[in-house]
Amino acid sequence: MSSKGFTTCLWFDGDAEAAADYYVSVFKDGKIGRIGRYTDAGPGPAGSVMVVEFEINGQKFVGLNGGPEFRFTEAISFQIHCSDEAESDYYWDALTKEGGQEVACGWVKDKFGVSWQVIPPGAIELVSDPDPGRAARATAAMMKMKKLDVAEMRRAAAGE
Repeated sequence: MSSKGFTTCLWFDGDAEAAADYYVSVFKDGKIGRIGRYTDAGPGPAGSVMVVEFEINGQKFVGLNGGPEFRFTEAISFQIHCSDEAESDYYWDALTKEGGQEVACGWVKDKFGVSWQVIPPGAIELVSDPDPGRAARATAAMMKMKKLDVAEMRRAAAGE
């Protein structure tokens, strides 16, 4: 049995196309694909967007206008592994603007309710340090943060 990869389907309540447009504006390599519309067969109004395909950072998504039955939760999130502090700042700012929310420990919720983890370089290494004392101190520092401050996590890991 072979697979042709995975596509993540995100369920929206009427704003799938706006969400796709937003994500491709935040992730500069993003692109919109096919858009499917409801027909007279329903269940949505004929001509309205049913699904919109888009791709960001090489990951394929489908935004589905499925209705109000389901909402996003933090049980599912997307990790953005940033290459430097400037990139981390960019994604943090882009995803929290226009109604997005800072959450905790590097997590944000964008204006559509989708959760993201903005991970600056070095953060994962600090909380998974082979020295359990260093890892515990870095993790304790991280637990007090919204946006991750790797310099502060390093100081904490070192016991400063």
